[in-house]
Amino acid sequence: MVTPESEIMIDPTDLDQIRELAQQLRVDSVRSSTSAGSGHPTSSMSAADVMAVLLGRHLRYDWDKPDDPANDHLIFSKGHASPLLYAMFKAVGVVSDHELMTGYRRFGQRLQGHPTPILPWVDVATGSLGQGLPDAVGVALAGRLLDRLPYRVWVLCGDSEMAEGSIWEALDKAAHYQLSNLTAVVDVNRLGQRGATELGWDLDAYARRVEAFGCRALMVDGHDIAAIDKVLTEAAEADRPVVVLARTRKGEGFSEIVDADGWHGKALPPDMAERAIAELGGERNLRVRGAAPPASIERPPAPAPVTVELPTYPLGAKVAPRKAYGEALVAVGARAAVVALDAEVSNSTHSEDFAKVHPERFFEMFIAEQQLVATAVGLSVRGYIPFASTFAAFFSRAYDFIRMAAISQANIRLAGSHAGVEIGADGPSQMALEDLAMMRAVHGSTVLYPSDATSTAKLVEIMADLDGVSYLRTTRGAYPVIYGPDESFTVGGSKVPRRSDADVVTLIGAGVTLHQCLAAAQTLAAEGIAARVIDLYSVKPVDEATVVAAARATDGRLVVVEDHYPEGGIASAVVGTLAAADVPVRLRHLAVRDLPGSGTPTELLDAAGISASHIVAAARALLR
Repeated sequence: MVTPESEIMIDPTDLDQIRELAQQLRVDSVRSSTSAGSGHPTSSMSAADVMAVLLGRHLRYDWDKPDDPANDHLIFSKGHASPLLYAMFKAVGVVSDHELMTGYRRFGQRLQGHPTPILPWVDVATGSLGQGLPDAVGVALAGRLLDRLPYRVWVLCGDSEMAEGSIWEALDKAAHYQLSNLTAVVDVNRLGQRGATELGWDLDAYARRVEAFGCRALMVDGHDIAAIDKVLTEAAEADRPVVVLARTRKGEGFSEIVDADGWHGKALPPDMAERAIAELGGERNLRVRGAAPPASIERPPAPAPVTVELPTYPLGAKVAPRKAYGEALVAVGARAAVVALDAEVSNSTHSEDFAKVHPERFFEMFIAEQQLVATAVGLSVRGYIPFASTFAAFFSRAYDFIRMAAISQANIRLAGSHAGVEIGADGPSQMALEDLAMMRAVHGSTVLYPSDATSTAKLVEIMADLDGVSYLRTTRGAYPVIYGPDESFTVGGSKVPRRSDADVVTLIGAGVTLHQCLAAAQTLAAEGIAARVIDLYSVKPVDEATVVAAARATDGRLVVVEDHYPEGGIASAVVGTLAAADVPVRLRHLAVRDLPGSGTPTELLDAAGISASHIVAAARALLR
């Protein structure tokens, strides 16, 4: 049994000792996964030599101060190799052998099956392959163009994930922004989960692809300690992003399983683990501390508080909420930490307004929505306040990145324009009709849907200080401003622009459908029917008090109207809230139920059954 008393501090300048450290990383990967009864020891063993050299000789990190802004960053894009990462944490002394052996993959413990930022030395959650390198691009981008600090970003990738398109989006943008502070190490061990990878050990093929994307490819025997040391030194001195292609063998160090198919994601049985540990030279308790980050770096002073002057809009003026988003983004850009990103539609989302005023803090990701979200996550790692915008429908391409951003506990703001059938003639391929459901399902998310320019601007300012993943749905068309500049908005709030003590039915809308609800209320009033109108601009969380009060005041008669498919949107939020409060309702739910086509906004809203005339008919039906 390894005990604290047996610790031996190694000399990282001695390559023989680094070789011993690599063996320890293998042994501890086997021990921890066998103890847990699950894990990926063979995927960890293949990369142990490269990581031992990096840990001891190239990674500049103060392990006692993980929040030091000058620290290098290490991201395991192949997050399933968590036994190796946790063995590294043991080797630097921040995780004990006891925790490694009793806490790995156990309920309630922090050494989870794939790394998450519950550990202070982990920047982002990984394990969904193809995401760590894209996230690293955001971290490196911050270092080179915003922080202007000499930290490096090191990423361990698996060869299987090189089949993910997101990896190549990352390399493309890394080359575009000349991120010479980024080095990816690909553990080319030939074997994936169910057999050989697409390219196997064809390092030349990998290298051609890497070079074609504008990055430098360096090839190395991933088990030659001296060669690894040389190539990592060369990578750190390069003038562009580097991809180190390390030829390795899965399960290296244990002859019974080395380069053998069928062992991916399988812990060794105790008897095999005992033989593997013996063949690897037995248990060790080596400690290493590599170079610390430069202490002489001048830390930037904390930014002085600034006053954000939001744009204001006259009542009744027709302004598109997407335009108000761009203008509000410029205003909150007075805060130096605010950055903006777009996916080549900034003239439609209006984030181009920010680019014109704050060009040094605007980053074009082109048509690469996965990288758009990943860059925002990476920027948030460095403490920036990222706003990422594109058409709302296209965030669906990056949904796994959004889901993982929540697991990373990243603070990112997403703005989706051109939502619903309201966009008109472009047709259904451009219409976000699933986005509210998608974003509501993200853990800890905030979902906002303003109806006019004033509420849009106010909510953009609020988003800048929100934790977690927040989403703003911005309407394409210009609609009347209904709120004055002194109106206040809150997450979890709502507005009631029309109400009386005589109300007999409640109309609930948000965004474009709020205006339809107001028009319907006018028609109903002419018939002597008093209708309460709720602007549910906060779709998640919902203003429970206002919704419950309205339901009770109107005997449960509710018409919920949304420019969205029926599943998972505004009505789902309302019904869930009322069910939790045990309030009975008689509901008419108007939503887009058929596949739309091209047309004018007026034609499409009417065809979908969510225009004012349909709202009036639904209200009348409830009163029969």
